[in-house]
Amino acid sequence: MKALIVYDSVFGNTKEIALAIGNALGKEENVRVLPVGDAKGEDLARLELLIVGSPTRAFNPTKAIMNFLNGISSEGVKGVKVAAFDTRISTADANSRLLNLLVKMFGYAAKPIADRLKKKGGELIIPPEGFLVKDSEGPLKDGEPQRAADWAKSMVEAINAVREPASLS
Repeated sequence: MKALIVYDSVFGNTKEIALAIGNALGKEENVRVLPVGDAKGEDLARLELLIVGSPTRAFNPTKAIMNFLNGISSEGVKGVKVAAFDTRISTADANSRLLNLLVKMFGYAAKPIADRLKKKGGELIIPPEGFLVKDSEGPLKDGEPQRAADWAKSMVEAINAVREPASLS
């Protein structure tokens, strides 16, 4: 499976999640993990899976990720399986009513990423996911890289299920 993970990272947490996802997906020659500044339009050619991740900054993806997504032509990922993730602080850990309210109103970065990928023709293979940091600069909460790897494996299972529908008895 030819896969590309494109990410932006401010404090290194999103990069760590992207690398965990890439490692879980398989062989390096088939799976590329690129910082958004290194991703080019030609990297999208002949992909089976595109995963995009960003830290949540003011309830949104970073500007670099939005510029990358906006630069994809309409239907630029048509037929490609897509997924989106973000890194975020848990509202439970922040213990702030205001933050809880704002998150309910505006959400996190993964959903707008997923929505933009679908708008560009991508087929969302799994719901957007958020991975938790302990504080605004991190580090990641314990177990999050493993959870990211498990999330990646569930994508592979979903893709394989689409490729090989259950036979009728």
